[in-house]
Amino acid sequence: MPTVSGPGLLDRVKNSRRLDVIPVWMKSGAEFKDAMGWLGGHVWHTFAFHAVRVPFLYGPKLVVRSPRGLFNTLGKVGRWAVDTEGEPLRQAEARRENSELYLKLSKQRDRRVRLRMLLTILGALATLGGVLYLVYGAGQVAQVIAATLAVFGFGYAGVPADAPLSARAVIKTEVQKLTSDIVVKAMASIGIGQIASAVAKGHDGIRFASPITREGPGWRADIDLPLGVTVSDVADRRARLASGLRRPLGCVWPDADPNEHEGRLILWVGDRDLSKAGIVKWQLVNAARHDIFKRNPFGIDPRGRDQSVPMIQHNVLVGSLPGQGKTSAVRVLACGAALDPSVELWLHENKGTGDLDALEWVSHRFISGIDDDSIKYAADSLKLLREDVMRRASAIKKLPRDLCPDKRITRQIADKRSLKLWPLVAVFDECQNLFAHPKYGKQAGEDAEFIIKLGRALGVMLILATQRPDKDSLPTGISGNVSIRYCLKVAGQVENDMILGTSSYKNGVRATQFRPEIDAGNGYLKGATTLPVVVRAAYLDTPATENIAQRALALRKAEGTLSGHALGEEVESSKGPSYDLLADVAAVVPVSEERVWNERIAARLAELRPEVYGGWKGENVTSALKPHGIKTTGVAGMTDDGDRTTRRGIVRADLTKAIAERDRNAGAA
Repeated sequence: MPTVSGPGLLDRVKNSRRLDVIPVWMKSGAEFKDAMGWLGGHVWHTFAFHAVRVPFLYGPKLVVRSPRGLFNTLGKVGRWAVDTEGEPLRQAEARRENSELYLKLSKQRDRRVRLRMLLTILGALATLGGVLYLVYGAGQVAQVIAATLAVFGFGYAGVPADAPLSARAVIKTEVQKLTSDIVVKAMASIGIGQIASAVAKGHDGIRFASPITREGPGWRADIDLPLGVTVSDVADRRARLASGLRRPLGCVWPDADPNEHEGRLILWVGDRDLSKAGIVKWQLVNAARHDIFKRNPFGIDPRGRDQSVPMIQHNVLVGSLPGQGKTSAVRVLACGAALDPSVELWLHENKGTGDLDALEWVSHRFISGIDDDSIKYAADSLKLLREDVMRRASAIKKLPRDLCPDKRITRQIADKRSLKLWPLVAVFDECQNLFAHPKYGKQAGEDAEFIIKLGRALGVMLILATQRPDKDSLPTGISGNVSIRYCLKVAGQVENDMILGTSSYKNGVRATQFRPEIDAGNGYLKGATTLPVVVRAAYLDTPATENIAQRALALRKAEGTLSGHALGEEVESSKGPSYDLLADVAAVVPVSEERVWNERIAARLAELRPEVYGGWKGENVTSALKPHGIKTTGVAGMTDDGDRTTRRGIVRADLTKAIAERDRNAGAA
């Protein structure tokens, strides 16, 4: 017989997933605090709701219903005294002519009635005596207490079954429980052949990896899809799936499991449409300060879990159609940076509506406008940032290894103000007006691409926001290199992939599925988490932003970090490089050297002008020469160790040709 191969029992046990002994919400301090806060609020609301109604609603109802309750009570006592509850049984035996049993029951009734009548008479006399005492002998306090108890007791006894005394303080939304039968039927209806055919044959078509459980404000089902079916296949049919589950579209969220295979589906079905979650409160709205080296709170996902964005070593791209919440998302990121007094803020709002005006007085550079002067100001900022990136590269290269082992900006380095390596966050809202500008757009795009590629490790971060994501308004060198993307509602596949990255639409990450106006504020966040996730961004209105700006201003004044525009100083605009790159390259590449590696050019340029080219590498030379039409090619040469190899380099003849064409064009002008 053939030997059966595969994992043994112990291996299967080791690889099995253990469920949490303690629920997640009890292990997470934030979730536990949130849960206890909700419970406390629920109890307080219920108490306050009924306390307000006791003197004005419940009390008068009890008084009105007390007479009816009194008669009900007397009637019950009377029926008990004469043993009314035994009458149907005695009558039944009489109809059957069972005289023996009837006589026994009658004797039993006589004994009961004698005892009960005696107790009733004694109770009535005691009650009468108590009433007379309360009326003529008791104090006023005792009379009030007795009357209150009587009204409460008789009033409660007089409450009709169809008219309860109190109203509900909380009305629960009744949501159908998610069951395996419902999920199987819904999955069979979305048009995936493997599932539909299996269900038609009496099978489920899918397998549940674990029982359906309650997770947050909804239900979670872990599902293994049939062979060859992926999560993106289900995501493509999300609307059909919502119809099959009979739930609103904003309640149904199929996601992949990053820890499992491509056929593992996590289906989360919420109790409430995400678009009806209301305004999401930003976690830092009342915070005294924030550390930009920590994640910046950003919003919540459909399951109600907080989502945040890392800022240091990242650039952020935000895109959407107009009116979908793009500016609010930018505000959240900018305010998070503003609450760290070590951060230098450069704000450029090239729409001219004043959306970021509240943060003007904590900004090193600030502009709000769509005119040519405002666009030029933003373009000049990118030139200055490019120069600062090169300065920072040179400065960080000189730092001792024990202070900066990874050649990246850290909190420790940022706090050393003498190094001038503090974090710098530059926001360019409506950046399409800058990059598509006929005069300044091309150079601004090249500068932005340079900063995005090199600046992130040096503490320079760009936040770009656009409502027109196309190749002219958002150069591909920029959209292809940002690490964090947030895409709200967009019109089509091209715009979707410009913001979220190539093939995102194909892989089921589709911001086109959001409904205009209804889903405003909802978007796909990519790069901040393992997998793209739908996030409803926190909302900051103008008053809230102004309050945050005032705290940020006080922090900067206390720590002496105000600069530039915030101090009323005009930061000098860049007038362009104070050096001639082509001339400098020609100076370090002799005529006798027909071909040379770019890494050697970078080293020679750093020796020639360390304040300009310090920290440059071969790729810096490649990107700097590209706008001049000089392309890199494979160049054979000898290393310092004597080994022969081929690396990226340039041909000197191409350099000479570029210089000649530039000079000829300048002369013609």
